[in-house]
Amino acid sequence: MLVWLVLVCSVAAGELDQDLAQFRKDVLDINRRLLLLEEELLFPADTQLAVFVSLDVGKYFVPDSITLKLDGNTIDGHLYTEREVQALKTGAIQKLHVTNIRNGSHELTAFVSGSGPGNREYRRAVTLQFEKGNGRQFVQLRMEDDAAAQQPVFVLHSWQ
Repeated sequence: MLVWLVLVCSVAAGELDQDLAQFRKDVLDINRRLLLLEEELLFPADTQLAVFVSLDVGKYFVPDSITLKLDGNTIDGHLYTEREVQALKTGAIQKLHVTNIRNGSHELTAFVSGSGPGNREYRRAVTLQFEKGNGRQFVQLRMEDDAAAQQPVFVLHSWQ
């Protein structure tokens, strides 16, 4: 009788573990769907501006921070950890900021600071004038190495 009871309990425990694992999976799936829905509601595609950052090689520049200004107003700032810098050096692209903007002319300025050649403190600003039309607007801040000048180059590129 005791052996049968232990066998029934272990079978029930195994089924309970499977049910619990399925429940966790369902909760994570629902959470993912809710986050996507929230992003669609907060940032409708027609008014959305997304800013991305990439680092090409990183031999002549290591970023410490980036501050974004849109039409003269500061919209975001980010301080980089060593782990984030390593990810950027290996080809990662960071989604730095997402916001809603109206259609029309805009000016985006990125203030970048970090370590340049010879481990010197390096600060630069790069500005992009762009026309926001219908649909999403994407802007990428590319931090590139200019091997000929042995200096970093910062480029803002826009596309829809």
